[in-house]
This record gives sequence, C-alpha cells and structure tokens, in this order.
Amino acid sequence: MSPALLLRRLLLAIPTLLGVAVVVFVLLRIVPGDPIAMMVPGEATPEDIARLRASYGLDKSIPMQFVLYLGQIAQGNFGISISLKQDVLSLVLGRLPATLELALCAITLSIVFGVSLALAATYWRGSWVETFVDGLNSIALAIPEFLWAMLLIIAFAVLVPFFPISGRIDPMQATVFTTQFYLVESIVRGQFGLARELLAHLALPAIALALPLIAVIARVLKASLQEVMVQDYILLARVKGFSDLRILVGEALPNALLPAITLTGVHFIFLVGGTVLVELIFSYPGIGNMLYGAASNRDLPLIQGVTLVFALLFIVINIVIDLVYSLVNPRLRH
Repeated sequence: MSPALLLRRLLLAIPTLLGVAVVVFVLLRIVPGDPIAMMVPGEATPEDIARLRASYGLDKSIPMQFVLYLGQIAQGNFGISISLKQDVLSLVLGRLPATLELALCAITLSIVFGVSLALAATYWRGSWVETFVDGLNSIALAIPEFLWAMLLIIAFAVLVPFFPISGRIDPMQATVFTTQFYLVESIVRGQFGLARELLAHLALPAIALALPLIAVIARVLKASLQEVMVQDYILLARVKGFSDLRILVGEALPNALLPAITLTGVHFIFLVGGTVLVELIFSYPGIGNMLYGAASNRDLPLIQGVTLVFALLFIVINIVIDLVYSLVNPRLRH
C-alpha cells in the first residue's frame, strides 16, 4: 500500500468514527430507560435527581448533548461512567488488553488449526481424511461459542479438572504487572511459569471462541485451494516434477490465502466485540464483561466509549488487512 493511499484511509477514518458516534449517541437516547433513575436511591428528591442529571449533561437537548460530547472527545475526554464513577477512557483501556489477549489467542488457534485442516483435506482429497475434516467442521459450526464454553467447562473443569474456569489469574498470585497485557509482559520478563498459568486461564475461553472460526477458515481456504489447484501454473509445477506437498504449500497456498485473510481480519474484530457471553461464563475481566454491565445499568458514557474504541479497532484492522494483502500479492500494492 502506497503512503498516499494509507494517508487517505486514515483520513477516511474521521468521518467513519463521526458517523458511528452519531448513530450510537442517538440510539442510546431514544431507547426507553433513564440511567439516572436507575442509579439514585429510593429516597432521592426530585431536586437531587435534577442536580445529578445536570452533572451528566442529560438535562439538555439531544443535539446540544451531542455537540458537548464531540467537544469532550476532541479533548480526549470520554466522560465519567455513570455506574462505576470512573473515567470511561481509563476503564476501557484497562479492560481492553485482557480482551485483546483472549482474542489473539483465539485467532491464533483458529489460523493454525483452520489452515492445517484445509491443507489436510486438500492433500488427501477424496479420502476419509477429507470426510473427517468436513464432519468436524460441520460440528464446530453447529454449536455457538457460548455453548462450546459450557461444554468445555463440563469436560475439562468438572469431569476432568484440568483447567481453571474463572478469572484471568489466580487471585493469590502476588505478581505486580506494570501493564494490562499480563501474558505479553510475563513472557517478556521471562516468567514462563506465570505465562503458563495465564495461558491455563485463557485456554478454555480461547478454544470456545476459536472452534467455530476454525471451521469457517478451513472451509473457505479449502474451497479456495481447490480452485487454485486446477490453474495452469499448478499444472506447470507438476510437469517440473514438484512434489504434491510442495505444490500445495509453496505454490497453491499463497495464492489461495486472500479470502482467508479477509475472513480472519473481519472475524478478529468480531471476536473482540463478541466475547461478551464467553467472558461472562468464565468470569473473565475483559471489555465484554464490562460492556454487559454497562448495558444492564444504561451507562451511556461507557457504552459510547466502548463502541467508539471498537469502531477504531475495526478501521485499524481493515488497514492492516490491506497491508497484508499487499505483502501476499504484490499486484495489489498500488
């Protein structure tokens, strides 16, 4: 991707974020429910409620509230959480690393096993291996993430107590982290025992998120590989005497990856935004768990802050996908 195109994509992110802010801001204010009424005690007087409403700017018209909100965002101020009484940006940035680590583990598992299954089904096409892979994919797709989460808990935490089922780390662990990226920090420090413990807590929720995506990647990549395997350059490679494995991995796979790259990039942001149920089931302290609490309490500033961060992540990931495209296929660099 050329620098000019990259700059244009970054500039286009501004109206996109503005559009997201408008839609979310308006929708949250036309949905029935009063966040102030939910947070005040029963003995609060009308004057107390009015004073509290004014402190959050909810006594003004929706257009005026939006103008004030944009002014706050321009200054890096996303407001104060109504339910948690803390700065929204600090809350989001404090929880986001946990969800990102979970999503990265899930997407890594999805890529490794999805690509492996697609290659196996293509290499042994027409055999029992392809039938077995297709069956596994159908089962993985038929069960949603939250149900996989409960099945994994029953299998590997109840019947065979091998993995922990709640939290991000043992609460008795005395380690102090300087960042919220616990796994990355422990690996950088060389504390591999601590990293293993963190991975043990990540294992079940990451597998629950990864299983459906493994099946999707395997199916899409398998279909793409089968289209590529009948191209003329594959026939030329066979004539040159290349082995089937070299043709599949060295010639066909790079040209079949583009649809899988698109799918993986799009699903990564869905993983970040769709971890709510899985995080709730495993009591995982990520942004999805916090978003559920914000929605339950009608915490408008916190919901708006999380949504804008998700929108920004979506834009960044799309740009990264385009950069990966240009690396995989040089014809797309311009």
